[in-house]
Amino acid sequence: MKKSMQTLVLAAAAGLAVLTTTGCAVVRDQQSVGAYVDDATITAAIKTRFVESKAVDAGAVKVETLNGTVQLSGFAKNATEKSQAEQLARGVKGVRAVQNNLTIRS
Repeated sequence: MKKSMQTLVLAAAAGLAVLTTTGCAVVRDQQSVGAYVDDATITAAIKTRFVESKAVDAGAVKVETLNGTVQLSGFAKNATEKSQAEQLARGVKGVRAVQNNLTIRS
C-alpha cells in the first residue's frame, strides 16, 4: 500500500511538472509540444522505476530526456548500481539511447 501511494504521488508530481513547464521548451524551439510531453513521460517513468527499485538510490540520480535520449547523472554507490540504473532506463518505452554519466563514489 505504501509503495503504491509513493508511485501515485510521484506520478501526480510528474504530471503537474509536464503541465506547468510544457510551454518553456517549445518557446526555446528545442522540440515540439508532443515530443516534450513524450520526454517528460519517459523521465517520470524512469524516476518511478528508480523509486520502486531497491538497487538504485533514486535521490542520487538525475534523469533528463531530450528526443528520447536519456542522460543519467549523479552518483552511484558501485558499478552494479550504475549498471542497474542504465538497465532500468533502457527498459522504458520510448527510450532511444541512454548516456550513463553516473559517477561511482569511492
